[in-house]
Amino acid sequence: MRKFNVTVNGKTYAVEVEEAEGGSASAPVSAPVAAPAPAKPAAVVAGGTKVNAPMPGLVLKLAVANGAAVQKGDKLVVLEAMKMENDITAPAAGVVNFAVKQGDSVETGALLATIG
Repeated sequence: MRKFNVTVNGKTYAVEVEEAEGGSASAPVSAPVAAPAPAKPAAVVAGGTKVNAPMPGLVLKLAVANGAAVQKGDKLVVLEAMKMENDITAPAAGVVNFAVKQGDSVETGALLATIG
């Protein structure tokens, strides 16, 4: 059994790796894995409600046209992160104005759209 310290997103975990026959390994984690932080609710600003990226990723698709009227819960953006497609929905009703386009890479917290 070999012990390692692994740092993920600034948090350090102690892990033990057991060497197995055939070159493969199993890794029991001795520290709990932290759950990802929940997405922050969109902020209401003078120009409307901001829709920010909850995670870094690639904008695969804009689900509605720029300037379209949307309802709360409507899909706005499909964001690919870690090989998974994530639907980003409207936190409020209004007219959407996108700050990104298809193919853009975004970081956590980046402005995707404003709903006014």
